[in-house]
Amino acid sequence: MLKIKLNKRYISNKTKTYFIADIAANHNGSLSKAKKLIRLCAKAGADCAKFQHFKAETIVSDHGFKKIKRLSHQKKWKKSVFEVYKKASIDPKWTKILHEECKRNKIDFMTAPYDLDYVDQVRKYICAYKIGSGDINWKMIINKIRKKKIPIFLATGASSLSEVKKTVNYILLKNKNIVLMQCNTNYTNSLKNFNYINLNVLKKYKKIFKNRVILGLSDHTPGHSTVLGAISLGARVIEKHFTDNNNQSGPDHLFSMNPQTWKLMVNETRNLERSLGDGVKKVEKNEKETVIVQRRGVWINKDKVKGSKLNFNDLNILRPCPKNSISPFEIEKYIGKKFKKKVIKNDLLTKKCFV
Repeated sequence: MLKIKLNKRYISNKTKTYFIADIAANHNGSLSKAKKLIRLCAKAGADCAKFQHFKAETIVSDHGFKKIKRLSHQKKWKKSVFEVYKKASIDPKWTKILHEECKRNKIDFMTAPYDLDYVDQVRKYICAYKIGSGDINWKMIINKIRKKKIPIFLATGASSLSEVKKTVNYILLKNKNIVLMQCNTNYTNSLKNFNYINLNVLKKYKKIFKNRVILGLSDHTPGHSTVLGAISLGARVIEKHFTDNNNQSGPDHLFSMNPQTWKLMVNETRNLERSLGDGVKKVEKNEKETVIVQRRGVWINKDKVKGSKLNFNDLNILRPCPKNSISPFEIEKYIGKKFKKKVIKNDLLTKKCFV
């Protein structure tokens, strides 16, 4: 069984769900805001605060985006794509400070480096790398990340199964610690996105990769219903965006979780985890008394003398069912048997009643 270590924590198919709060661009360009979000997500139950390290110049082409029409969630952006990414970028000097803030709040620090230089720069501060869905086919950065020998969280939005298999197998050649995350990369916050999250892909991943990866979900749908579904299907890592106020302007605030909804999501997840159980069907500890009061026992409906035989019309099949009662399922075995002693109307029939 694969077991991945993240600082002092472990994640595996048998551990509690690991929650990543993706702060992304929700810091609004402010270091103090970023630190505040770390504190808030930790208090709400996050295990990790995740950021995104990039420079606008090395992730988007200003000229390229100006040559095409606005698409998807970017249609609503008031500024150019380049300007939005410029504002959302992180000053490299923040990295150590953010790491220390996470440490003070007893959560892990992670980032997705969207720049080859940042792969090296962030290494000593992070417990794992995140590879965003958009870079699933950028072999150069994947190669650099896989050689760092720390866990990799790979999102698989907007990709085909063949692309996922190619990238996972490529990483596994150098790095065996992969969290494979189903994802849908539509950031519009539309309820229609529930039609496309396709949680059953997790079953496909489990079948293909077996115990070579840990399953996860990187999610952008409203609320946490998809989270509970993913966990039921085997996901042990959940990533969702996090903000302190959904009404702020910015590319990520609208579809993010806030401290209240995040805490509810974590609490509901813990209830679900308890509910999933061990998969062994049995009479549970809290049902043992219910077996007596809800099952039917076998009761005699008339006096019967010693040596007489039991007939079907001598019986009442009624609740309760004391532990020593004959099971109604086995009545046929006792029809025609002789009584070893006299029984009185309303007595319980047990094995000891018969010769």
